[in-house]
Amino acid sequence: MEGYEKFKSDILKLTKIDLNSYKEKQMKRRIDTLIGKNKVTKYDDYVTLIKTNKEKFEEFINFLTINVSEFYRNPDQWELLDKNIFPELIQKFGKRLKIWSAACSTGDEPYSLVMALSKHVPLDQIKIYATDLDKQVMAQAQVGLYSEKSIAGVPDEFKKKYFTQVGKSYQISDEIKKHVEFKQQNLLLDRYQTGYHLIVCRNVLIYFTDEAKDEVFAKFHTALAPGGVLFIGSTEQIVNYKTIGYDKKSSFFFGKPQ
Repeated sequence: MEGYEKFKSDILKLTKIDLNSYKEKQMKRRIDTLIGKNKVTKYDDYVTLIKTNKEKFEEFINFLTINVSEFYRNPDQWELLDKNIFPELIQKFGKRLKIWSAACSTGDEPYSLVMALSKHVPLDQIKIYATDLDKQVMAQAQVGLYSEKSIAGVPDEFKKKYFTQVGKSYQISDEIKKHVEFKQQNLLLDRYQTGYHLIVCRNVLIYFTDEAKDEVFAKFHTALAPGGVLFIGSTEQIVNYKTIGYDKKSSFFFGKPQ
């Protein structure tokens, strides 16, 4: 299909999402597939469709944001968080940690954080801020209904305590849900709050260009309190972490020096 450059600028005006920040080949292929499914042959016609049809607009946003999510993804990293990172942060900052789950998708990650932190801190002292670009997945997160596969990594004690089986799905309890505050956010465009003790952003930035990645990692660095930690995904690396100002604690944990 011709006219992808114009399409990108139309999408930026319409959604505030800059497709230039995503790896082009990968993203264009995915978008072309979606447009084809809607029986549309031109980018302009597709833009008109999503302008005039709210459902199709939401479908497009949902499609752009990559939502492969599960609780306690990469358990060995969560073990490191439990054994080393949380105790260290609590020692430095006290029990009321300011934690942000960035690009939180369907909520698996922020809810995992609440449960993991509850081993160290009373539940009533836990608050996780969770943001995503996609309103639809956040709406799903607030419902809190998950497949058996999605919750496979949850420790048994928490499965029994905080999940109720509903048909073939599992509902997470309000006791956990009420400790997460969801908000829509564009990581590339919006300003970040500051003073975070822990920022978790995992397996999202792999879809971004190197420039966009660097920009986000630098913004995370500014958003962290001195002594705070960034937790990234197993598919990612921060090549120039020293230049940005991080100390490497392990493969997926980076500290902001005090």
